[in-house]
Amino acid sequence: MAEISKAAKVGAMSIVLVVAGYGLYQFISRDTGTSGGYKVYAYMPDMTGVAPRSRVTVSGIQVGVVDKIWLDHGKARVDIKMNPDVPLYEDAAVAKRQTSLIGESVITLIPGIPVPTAEDPDNQLDDGDQITHVIVEPSIQSLTEQLGPILADIKKVTESLAKTVGSDTGQEQIAKILQNLADVTEQLNATVKENREGIRETINNINVITGQSRPEIQAILQNVRQTTEDVRRMTAAADAPGQQGKQGEIRSAVERINRASASLESTLQHADNIAAHIDKGEGTVGRLIKDETLINEVETVVEDVGEFVGGVSRLQTHVGLRTDYNFLHNTVKSYVELRLQPAEDKYYLIEVVNDPRGRTAIEQITVDTTNPKDPPHYSETRTTVSNDFRFSFQFAKRMGPFTGRFGIKESTGGLGLDVHLLDDRFELQQDLFGFGEELSPRWRVAFAYEFIRKLWLLGGVDDILNPDRRDYFVGLQLRFNDKDLKSILPFAPSGAL
Repeated sequence: MAEISKAAKVGAMSIVLVVAGYGLYQFISRDTGTSGGYKVYAYMPDMTGVAPRSRVTVSGIQVGVVDKIWLDHGKARVDIKMNPDVPLYEDAAVAKRQTSLIGESVITLIPGIPVPTAEDPDNQLDDGDQITHVIVEPSIQSLTEQLGPILADIKKVTESLAKTVGSDTGQEQIAKILQNLADVTEQLNATVKENREGIRETINNINVITGQSRPEIQAILQNVRQTTEDVRRMTAAADAPGQQGKQGEIRSAVERINRASASLESTLQHADNIAAHIDKGEGTVGRLIKDETLINEVETVVEDVGEFVGGVSRLQTHVGLRTDYNFLHNTVKSYVELRLQPAEDKYYLIEVVNDPRGRTAIEQITVDTTNPKDPPHYSETRTTVSNDFRFSFQFAKRMGPFTGRFGIKESTGGLGLDVHLLDDRFELQQDLFGFGEELSPRWRVAFAYEFIRKLWLLGGVDDILNPDRRDYFVGLQLRFNDKDLKSILPFAPSGAL
């Protein structure tokens, strides 16, 4: 019975270890949570650093694993196994993000926004569907490619130094410089040695003179002593009643006279020099007096400066800070606007836009294939959405209550028309842009009303011609004239705008 009891214990322990090992595997396995999930796939431009069975994240949280990485018709394809409780929508996007300097990368997803339609009420990706939006992020390889030209320039500099300093000519020049320094020091030493006896004789002569002239020096010292006693008696009167403060006044008066005489002498000398140079036509003032061509050029420059300063003083700099809320997409769109207005009837519009939709790029690709399931020649359209700022630069001209705008609108060609009513406190704004991003251009209509001074209330419809992207918005804009910015613009670098 003891042997049976030991065998039972060993068997029970083995069963416990197997169960614990399986539970530990389920705990650390990256497939945990994907049971009963669904699969999607995407075509990526590069899959370097991504390993099979690696994690797939949304905002840093794992929502699936990489099921398979393979080459499909010459393109890198990644199959992703998603957790069943994490839905993806038709505008979902995929990107490869590097997580370490050694090249390890993971797949990140943007789930997208649910926009139900009549054909697809849930607007979700099903098992086997493709993620068509791909975001390309910068990597260490791209930074290395940028460092390549910089290192090439450094190499050119070192080669130039090697050719100049390291060449035979450069070494000869350095040797000549050192030889010249050695010659100068030798000449200085020789000069000191040659004049050593003369200096000694001069010192001896001074000693003889002072020895012979000692009685005269004593008499001079006696006279100086007598003079100082006289001065002391004269200044001692300052301590008498009613004479306080005169001692300081006498001393300060003498000091002022000395300084004034020295300054007057220096001033007269400088005045003589300046007058002589002016008479000769030298210096700026002399050339202004003697050179008529220079005088004409100075007058032209003064006129140009006057015109420039007058233009800057007339320039108005209007700053606009705007935020819109899009109802259907539940997003916030921000604008920073600068109007440079040199005249009442025209201005230049510079605008930076943070659009939650991002920047869309459409690429048309022609594919030749031998796959019998596909036609031999077909076209493929790729739409890439990047999270970049959009920029606007337009020229505006006003004629009566109408203002026409033309130029770049949100990083695409566009034009606009504004109508001003109620003493310019009510505006009807229309913009047509985004040619090429969709089949139809982006048409936006907005109404703006200044209900409080400098504060505008806006509302309207965006992307009217595209029903699947149409949205309604409401927003606020703070619009004011910044005079301090006008004083900075003339000193701003040309690449700042």
